[in-house]
Amino acid sequence: MNIHQANELTNRLEDALPQTQCTKCGYPDCRAYAKAMATGDALPNRCPPGGIEGIMRLSEILAPIYPQDAFALHPTIDLECGVERPRPVAFIDPKKCIGCTLCIQACPVDAIVGASKQMHIILAEWCTGCDLCIPPCPVDCITMIDVTGDQSGWNAWSPALANIARERYKARDERLEREHRDNEERLAKKAAAKLIALNAELPNSEVALKEQERKRAIIAAAIARAQQKK
Repeated sequence: MNIHQANELTNRLEDALPQTQCTKCGYPDCRAYAKAMATGDALPNRCPPGGIEGIMRLSEILAPIYPQDAFALHPTIDLECGVERPRPVAFIDPKKCIGCTLCIQACPVDAIVGASKQMHIILAEWCTGCDLCIPPCPVDCITMIDVTGDQSGWNAWSPALANIARERYKARDERLEREHRDNEERLAKKAAAKLIALNAELPNSEVALKEQERKRAIIAAAIARAQQKK
Protein backbone atom coordinates (compact mmCIF):
# COMPACT_ATOMS: atom_id res chain seq x y z
CA MET A 1 0.00 0.00 0.00
CA ASN A 2 1.49 3.34 -1.04
CA ILE A 3 1.15 6.63 0.84
CA HIS A 4 -1.78 7.82 -1.26
CA GLN A 5 -3.69 4.57 -0.70
CA ALA A 6 -2.92 4.68 3.03
CA ASN A 7 -4.23 8.24 3.25
CA GLU A 8 -7.40 7.34 1.35
CA LEU A 9 -8.00 4.38 3.65
CA THR A 10 -7.36 6.52 6.71
CA ASN A 11 -9.86 9.09 5.47
CA ARG A 12 -12.55 6.46 4.94
CA LEU A 13 -11.96 4.98 8.38
CA GLU A 14 -11.98 8.40 10.02
CA ASP A 15 -15.29 9.20 8.31
CA ALA A 16 -16.75 6.05 9.88
CA LEU A 17 -15.77 7.09 13.41
CA PRO A 18 -18.11 9.17 15.61
CA GLN A 19 -15.51 11.92 16.18
CA THR A 20 -16.08 12.10 19.92
CA GLN A 21 -12.27 12.47 20.32
CA CYS A 22 -12.65 10.61 23.62
CA THR A 23 -9.29 8.73 23.40
CA LYS A 24 -10.95 5.56 24.78
CA CYS A 25 -9.43 3.65 21.86
CA GLY A 26 -5.99 4.38 23.29
CA TYR A 27 -5.07 6.93 20.62
CA PRO A 28 -4.97 10.75 20.99
CA ASP A 29 -7.88 11.34 18.61
CA CYS A 30 -10.09 9.69 16.00
CA ARG A 31 -7.67 10.48 13.17
CA ALA A 32 -4.81 8.75 14.97
CA TYR A 33 -6.95 5.66 15.54
CA ALA A 34 -7.94 5.64 11.86
CA LYS A 35 -4.26 5.76 10.86
CA ALA A 36 -3.48 2.86 13.20
CA MET A 37 -6.24 0.77 11.66
CA ALA A 38 -5.12 1.67 8.13
CA THR A 39 -1.61 0.37 8.85
CA GLY A 40 -2.85 -2.77 10.56
CA ASP A 41 -1.62 -1.65 13.99
CA ALA A 42 -5.08 -1.57 15.57
CA LEU A 43 -8.27 -3.59 15.27
CA PRO A 44 -11.64 -1.96 14.51
CA ASN A 45 -13.08 -2.91 17.91
CA ARG A 46 -11.66 -0.16 20.09
CA CYS A 47 -14.34 2.54 19.76
CA PRO A 48 -17.11 2.20 22.38
CA PRO A 49 -18.95 5.35 21.21
CA GLY A 50 -19.37 3.76 17.77
CA GLY A 51 -20.51 0.50 19.34
CA ILE A 52 -21.19 -2.72 17.48
CA GLU A 53 -22.52 -0.79 14.49
CA GLY A 54 -19.25 1.12 14.36
CA ILE A 55 -17.23 -2.08 14.43
CA MET A 56 -19.26 -3.41 11.51
CA ARG A 57 -18.71 -0.22 9.51
CA LEU A 58 -14.97 -0.20 10.12
CA SER A 59 -14.63 -3.93 9.46
CA GLU A 60 -16.44 -3.56 6.14
CA ILE A 61 -13.94 -0.90 5.07
CA LEU A 62 -10.97 -2.97 6.20
CA ALA A 63 -12.17 -6.37 4.95
CA PRO A 64 -10.77 -6.10 1.38
CA ILE A 65 -7.34 -5.19 2.74
CA TYR A 66 -7.09 -6.94 6.09
CA PRO A 67 -9.55 -9.90 6.04
CA GLN A 68 -10.74 -10.57 9.58
CA ASP A 69 -13.47 -12.35 11.47
CA ALA A 70 -16.44 -10.46 12.87
CA PHE A 71 -15.53 -8.29 15.86
CA ALA A 72 -17.37 -7.57 19.07
CA LEU A 73 -16.60 -5.55 22.16
CA HIS A 74 -15.02 -8.51 23.91
CA PRO A 75 -14.92 -8.28 27.75
CA THR A 76 -11.14 -7.89 27.75
CA ILE A 77 -11.49 -5.01 25.31
CA ASP A 78 -14.26 -3.49 27.43
CA LEU A 79 -11.94 -3.23 30.39
CA GLU A 80 -9.44 -1.29 28.32
CA CYS A 81 -11.63 0.87 26.08
CA GLY A 82 -14.98 1.00 27.84
CA VAL A 83 -18.44 -0.23 26.84
CA GLU A 84 -21.09 0.76 24.35
CA ARG A 85 -23.62 2.98 26.09
CA PRO A 86 -26.32 5.63 25.51
CA ARG A 87 -24.91 9.00 24.47
CA PRO A 88 -24.24 11.18 27.50
CA VAL A 89 -23.91 14.94 27.86
CA ALA A 90 -21.86 16.54 30.62
CA PHE A 91 -23.54 18.65 33.30
CA ILE A 92 -21.75 21.02 35.69
CA ASP A 93 -23.31 21.54 39.12
CA PRO A 94 -23.36 25.35 39.51
CA LYS A 95 -23.28 25.06 43.29
CA LYS A 96 -20.01 23.13 43.29
CA CYS A 97 -18.12 24.68 40.35
CA ILE A 98 -15.15 26.80 41.54
CA GLY A 99 -14.18 28.13 38.12
CA CYS A 100 -10.80 26.41 37.93
CA THR A 101 -10.97 26.13 34.07
CA LEU A 102 -9.40 22.64 34.11
CA CYS A 103 -12.44 21.14 32.39
CA ILE A 104 -12.29 23.84 29.71
CA GLN A 105 -8.70 22.90 28.98
CA ALA A 106 -9.62 19.21 28.78
CA CYS A 107 -12.61 19.53 26.44
CA PRO A 108 -11.54 18.48 22.92
CA VAL A 109 -14.32 20.40 21.17
CA ASP A 110 -14.54 23.63 23.21
CA ALA A 111 -18.01 22.74 24.48
CA ILE A 112 -17.44 24.33 27.90
CA VAL A 113 -17.80 28.06 28.48
CA GLY A 114 -16.49 29.96 31.48
CA ALA A 115 -13.66 32.00 32.93
CA SER A 116 -11.30 31.74 35.87
CA LYS A 117 -13.17 31.80 39.20
CA GLN A 118 -16.50 31.99 37.40
CA MET A 119 -19.07 29.25 36.94
CA HIS A 120 -18.70 27.13 33.81
CA ILE A 121 -21.50 25.75 31.67
CA ILE A 122 -21.72 22.95 29.12
CA LEU A 123 -22.92 23.68 25.59
CA ALA A 124 -25.00 20.51 25.31
CA GLU A 125 -25.39 20.69 21.53
CA TRP A 126 -21.60 20.48 21.13
CA CYS A 127 -20.73 18.06 23.96
CA THR A 128 -19.59 14.68 22.59
CA GLY A 129 -19.88 12.85 25.92
CA CYS A 130 -16.17 12.04 25.87
CA ASP A 131 -15.77 12.07 29.71
CA LEU A 132 -12.44 13.92 29.44
CA CYS A 133 -13.67 16.81 31.59
CA ILE A 134 -14.37 14.58 34.58
CA PRO A 135 -10.86 13.46 35.74
CA PRO A 136 -9.31 16.95 36.06
CA CYS A 137 -12.23 18.43 38.02
CA PRO A 138 -10.95 18.93 41.61
CA VAL A 139 -14.41 19.20 43.18
CA ASP A 140 -16.28 16.44 41.28
CA CYS A 141 -18.95 18.85 40.06
CA ILE A 142 -19.38 17.22 36.63
CA THR A 143 -21.74 14.35 35.90
CA MET A 144 -22.64 12.64 32.64
CA ILE A 145 -26.35 12.44 31.83
CA ASP A 146 -27.66 9.98 29.23
CA VAL A 147 -29.79 11.76 26.65
CA THR A 148 -30.70 8.99 24.19
CA GLY A 149 -32.62 6.51 26.31
CA ASP A 150 -31.86 2.94 25.29
CA GLN A 151 -30.18 3.97 22.05
CA SER A 152 -26.41 3.49 22.05
CA GLY A 153 -23.48 3.56 19.63
CA TRP A 154 -24.32 5.00 16.23
CA ASN A 155 -28.02 4.73 17.08
CA ALA A 156 -27.36 7.46 19.66
CA TRP A 157 -25.20 9.55 17.36
CA SER A 158 -25.42 10.79 13.77
CA PRO A 159 -23.17 11.79 10.86
CA ALA A 160 -24.26 15.41 11.36
CA LEU A 161 -23.17 15.41 15.00
CA ALA A 162 -19.93 13.69 14.05
CA ASN A 163 -19.19 16.36 11.45
CA ILE A 164 -19.84 19.13 13.97
CA ALA A 165 -17.55 17.45 16.50
CA ARG A 166 -14.76 17.01 13.95
CA GLU A 167 -14.95 20.65 12.84
CA ARG A 168 -14.91 21.89 16.42
CA TYR A 169 -11.95 19.64 17.23
CA LYS A 170 -10.04 21.05 14.27
CA ALA A 171 -10.99 24.60 15.24
CA ARG A 172 -9.74 24.00 18.78
CA ASP A 173 -6.42 22.67 17.47
CA GLU A 174 -6.05 25.75 15.28
CA ARG A 175 -6.90 28.02 18.22
CA LEU A 176 -4.33 26.37 20.49
CA GLU A 177 -1.67 26.57 17.79
CA ARG A 178 -2.48 30.23 17.19
CA GLU A 179 -2.33 31.01 20.91
CA HIS A 180 0.98 29.16 21.25
CA ARG A 181 2.42 31.01 18.26
CA ASP A 182 1.25 34.39 19.60
CA ASN A 183 2.74 33.62 22.99
CA GLU A 184 6.07 32.66 21.43
CA GLU A 185 6.08 35.91 19.48
CA ARG A 186 5.38 37.93 22.64
CA LEU A 187 8.21 36.19 24.46
CA ALA A 188 10.57 36.77 21.52
CA LYS A 189 9.77 40.50 21.47
CA LYS A 190 10.26 40.70 25.23
CA ALA A 191 13.61 38.93 24.94
CA ALA A 192 14.69 41.25 22.12
CA ALA A 193 13.85 44.29 24.27
CA LYS A 194 15.82 42.84 27.15
CA LEU A 195 18.79 42.24 24.87
CA ILE A 196 18.73 45.87 23.69
CA ALA A 197 18.63 47.08 27.30
CA LEU A 198 21.40 44.69 28.27
CA ASN A 199 23.64 45.84 25.43
CA ALA A 200 23.17 49.42 26.57
CA GLU A 201 24.65 48.64 29.98
CA LEU A 202 28.29 49.53 30.66
CA PRO A 203 29.85 46.97 33.02
CA ASN A 204 32.18 48.53 35.57
CA SER A 205 34.11 45.38 36.41
CA GLU A 206 35.27 42.08 34.99
CA VAL A 207 32.67 40.26 37.06
CA ALA A 208 29.90 42.53 35.75
CA LEU A 209 31.14 42.04 32.20
CA LYS A 210 31.02 38.24 32.55
CA GLU A 211 27.52 38.47 34.01
CA GLN A 212 26.44 40.61 31.08
CA GLU A 213 27.83 38.07 28.61
CA ARG A 214 26.08 35.25 30.45
CA LYS A 215 22.71 37.02 30.28
CA ARG A 216 23.31 37.97 26.65
CA ALA A 217 23.96 34.31 25.73
CA ILE A 218 20.79 33.17 27.51
CA ILE A 219 18.62 35.78 25.79
CA ALA A 220 20.20 35.17 22.39
CA ALA A 221 19.55 31.42 22.74
CA ALA A 222 15.90 32.10 23.62
CA ILE A 223 15.49 34.31 20.57
CA ALA A 224 17.11 31.65 18.35
CA ARG A 225 14.71 28.97 19.66
CA ALA A 226 11.73 31.21 18.94
CA GLN A 227 12.94 31.85 15.39
CA GLN A 228 13.41 28.11 14.76
CA LYS A 229 9.80 27.43 15.75
CA LYS A 230 8.42 29.85 13.16
